[in-house]
Amino acid sequence: MNLLALDPMRLFSALPGNIAQGIIWGIMAIGVYMTFRLLRFSDLSVDGSFATGGAVAVMLIVSGVPAPLAMLAAFGAGLLAGLVTGILHTVFGIPDILAGILTQIALYSINLRIMGGKANQPVSVDKYSLAVSLRNIPKALAVGAVLAVVLIVVLYWFFGTEKGSSIRATGCNPAMSMAQGININSTKVLTLALSNGLVGFAGALLAQYQGFADVNMGRGAIVIGLAAVIIGEVIGEALAGKHLNFFGRLLFVVVGGIIYYIVVGVVLWMKMPSNDLKLFTAIIVAVFLAVPYLRAKSQNSYAKAAKKGVK
Repeated sequence: MNLLALDPMRLFSALPGNIAQGIIWGIMAIGVYMTFRLLRFSDLSVDGSFATGGAVAVMLIVSGVPAPLAMLAAFGAGLLAGLVTGILHTVFGIPDILAGILTQIALYSINLRIMGGKANQPVSVDKYSLAVSLRNIPKALAVGAVLAVVLIVVLYWFFGTEKGSSIRATGCNPAMSMAQGININSTKVLTLALSNGLVGFAGALLAQYQGFADVNMGRGAIVIGLAAVIIGEVIGEALAGKHLNFFGRLLFVVVGGIIYYIVVGVVLWMKMPSNDLKLFTAIIVAVFLAVPYLRAKSQNSYAKAAKKGVK
């Protein structure tokens, strides 16, 4: 690879698009954060609900439904998908990972039915009034940023309420939550529903942004969501430390999504094989997962050494 042949201006010109796409995936990552961090639930159904949101939104838009209403419907479809995962886990006792996989598999067939048996359904910004489009990056940036901030504010308020606090308590200590009279099954179902609702909403945004819905558009979404969560947490804790509150954590999840897609943009700019993107994603997630552990381990080593020195 000849680095001298790379054009820096090409990289900078692609950055706004990478940021816009990163914001959309950052919204999706907030949904992943709710289950992965708050509930301590490994929900793999998001790969399916992300595509469901895109399919529902696109089919409604091409049928004449305004984009905002189609996006709300996509949120509702994702909410139903999360509800199914929650019921499989809490009512039928299916382990969290398997419950998510079952929902994800079922959604593949459901998504095909939603799109009339087609694996791909286009929606053109020339024919329909879309909320976001890669043909208008400034508008996509503005709409994405506003939606992300509004969602963060609403979630910050919600998780400060009694119901929101019960969700956080369930994730921290289920046994103690039950002892305090919290119905942990209902909080799990509610969280899974809200999480997948946000994922479906983000899928509706991405489908409009790229101009089509695809039955496979959610494949690997959980990995990207986890990447955004981990990257955001590491950077947020590095910058704010102990002052990083819940609002900041949600905000840095979106920042993590932006950074992830900037990295993807750099990889593509360096003309590395696009087929290796999943490999690069796995490496990025592994590195950021290892950073907190290695940092804590080194701090403990220094502390032990200091104690030995004192003795």
